[in-house]
Amino acid sequence: MDKRLLQILGFLVSSLGWTFVLCTMAMDYWRITQLGGQGGSFIIRVAWYWSNLWKDCFSDSTAVTNCRDFPVLWTVTPFIQGVRGLLMCGLTLGFFGVVLCFLGMECTYIGGADKTKDKMLFAGVVFHVAGGVSDISAYCLYINRIARTTFAASVGPGVLRYDLGPPIFLGLVGCFFILLGAVFYSVTVCRVICPKSKVVYAYEGGTYMSPRSRGRTYAGYYKPSWQYGSYLGSGRSSSSKISKLSQTTPTKISERDAFV
Repeated sequence: MDKRLLQILGFLVSSLGWTFVLCTMAMDYWRITQLGGQGGSFIIRVAWYWSNLWKDCFSDSTAVTNCRDFPVLWTVTPFIQGVRGLLMCGLTLGFFGVVLCFLGMECTYIGGADKTKDKMLFAGVVFHVAGGVSDISAYCLYINRIARTTFAASVGPGVLRYDLGPPIFLGLVGCFFILLGAVFYSVTVCRVICPKSKVVYAYEGGTYMSPRSRGRTYAGYYKPSWQYGSYLGSGRSSSSKISKLSQTTPTKISERDAFV
């Protein structure tokens, strides 16, 4: 697939995931539970208790909602503070990742030379991965808190067993999109991550230079000749050796030919 197409696809996917995570910060129904529903033959009374990162609310079947906002920051439940902090860190890192990746894309005409743009894009990938991990940690912390109460053998009086709400699933999908976009970016800058060794062959005027291979450099000189050949090379040792490739020997004259 074309490099520009992959980068554009990665930008769209990662930006969409970052938007999903941002939207969950303001969404309701992070956790929800239902009480009632079988109050009689003609009157059905239902109550819903739900919460988000900023308030606890109660809604009844008459569409009346009462909410209690969380108090100031230093008196909020510790796990809520942790979820807020992780999400804000992830969104901040993701914002820098979006900006760096936009500047480092090949289809944009800002950001400098190609090598500079590749390095900038790789830095954006690092920011995206760090932000996605921070977001996933926040959602896992919230899910763990709800699961411990929901699957507990016994709970105290007045403690409700909540279910997961839509924002949790939307946020997890957004984290997946962020990491998927980072993978698309990484494919296009794999040469920066894992550079390949260059192979150069040169033969001019009887000179032959061998490429760098596995950390060793080998150079040699070969002088072509019809009757003699010599090779001067430098291998693993620093001293040079001269090897005679071929040598002609005079033929012996037989006694019969000498007599004649």
